[in-house]
Amino acid sequence: MAKIRNFMLVCLCALLTVPALHADHLMIIAVNDTHSQIDPASDGKGGVARRRAIYDQLRATNPNTVLIHAGDAVQGTLFFSLYRGEVEYALMDTLGYDAIILGNHEFDNGMEELAAHYKNVDATKISTNYDFSATPLDGLFHPYWIKAVGDKRVAFFGINVNPEGLIADMNCQGLRYLDAPDVADATARYLKEVQGVDYAVMVSHIGYSSYEPTEPNDTLIIGQSHYIDMVISSHSHTTIKPGGDMDHYRNADGKLIPIGQNGKSGKFVATYDLDLETGNIVYDHISVDANWDDEASRYTAMNTWLDQYRHGVDSIMNNPVATSARFMKNSSDAVQNWVSDAAMEIIKELSGIKDIDCAIMNKGGIRTDMPKGTVTEGVIGSMFPFDNRFVVLEMPGTELIESIKLMCGRGGDAVSKELKATYNGKGELVKATLKGKKIDPNKTYIVATIDYLANGGDYMTPMTRCKRLFVDTQKYGNHILTYVKKLEAAGKKIDAKDDVRIKKN
Repeated sequence: MAKIRNFMLVCLCALLTVPALHADHLMIIAVNDTHSQIDPASDGKGGVARRRAIYDQLRATNPNTVLIHAGDAVQGTLFFSLYRGEVEYALMDTLGYDAIILGNHEFDNGMEELAAHYKNVDATKISTNYDFSATPLDGLFHPYWIKAVGDKRVAFFGINVNPEGLIADMNCQGLRYLDAPDVADATARYLKEVQGVDYAVMVSHIGYSSYEPTEPNDTLIIGQSHYIDMVISSHSHTTIKPGGDMDHYRNADGKLIPIGQNGKSGKFVATYDLDLETGNIVYDHISVDANWDDEASRYTAMNTWLDQYRHGVDSIMNNPVATSARFMKNSSDAVQNWVSDAAMEIIKELSGIKDIDCAIMNKGGIRTDMPKGTVTEGVIGSMFPFDNRFVVLEMPGTELIESIKLMCGRGGDAVSKELKATYNGKGELVKATLKGKKIDPNKTYIVATIDYLANGGDYMTPMTRCKRLFVDTQKYGNHILTYVKKLEAAGKKIDAKDDVRIKKN
């Protein structure tokens, strides 16, 4: 890999010494999964004003630029929970995006609300493998977008995730999904052979890696491709650092195809410097940090406009409700254990069903870290922003075992202390116990969960086949807020053990 890069640099330097061979460049700027991170996150990284400063500097220093958002612009902070996208979508054109694609969380409030927002967004909206003709989004999207620079043409097309198992059915009714691997390279071929473009760029929201093993990902598509020249990736929250082995994959012809992704929350901005004559692409990251604060402060109109929303967010963020014994990262076993055990207690009280055997929650639903010390209402609201309800299911042992197999296949999930499982190196279930006893396929179990999973979210199809004994009417985050207040009143701190409940043997 290093030899290839050195060769590219030598060639570029040689070209620059010959005036007649100066190549035009297209600077592609991209972000993904910014998840409503309007202000800097708790680690001090990110912030929309800082990103605007970066975009503007890049545009000022590069004559040909394209600014892309690769989906999931919303959901993850109180800005979305309180204002339902009003802030994020209004900022799309303020920041100057040329093209945007959909993430799965754009559907969280349904397509009618999304269409109402998108009608006011000027950025070109791209989706290649979603058919919206029977939905409120009909007519708002294009299958591709072409940017002309001199005599060169660069096409961008959008590949979206399979909604089944990720997006609630009620939020995507009428949407027709076209299989990503079938569409991607065929579209790139069409763009080159019929539309006559020079480069085909896939902007993807299916993930660098697959959350569900049976679903495709970007590296798989690259490996099957003959015509795709570059991939702007998202969805998996992967930080693909420049210069590593991950930033190129070989296609079906053995050609190295660059791929980039910026984690989440807008903490990095990616740049892809495309030499339009040679096809060479230099991929880099810019850190969105305090070094940009001076430039960011100059956007007085935008910041003044944001202040009206910040007031509502801050009133919640600054309201203390509980105390945490230690810092727990949202992806940690400790916080997943705490959430699942808390859900078990809460649901027993809510439902009046005392013989619940275990609780199964989704780790992806825990959106922020648990801080050490004071925990505010805003922290709890940001951790659990989704509009999901607690549910109690009557599960045959066969369906519970199938559910555990699915969780093992993706490296575990958040479960209460009653449930333990081990899996092998292939992600296959080896052993599962409930309260120390092997799960009996012929027995019926009572399982607490949320409606997202009960409806088949996170690919939990076995849960859809189970009888519902109880369905709550409030957002489950509200109940967790009440729960932590009770802990505080009793002089108890938020804490949990670090034991791995679904683990690789």
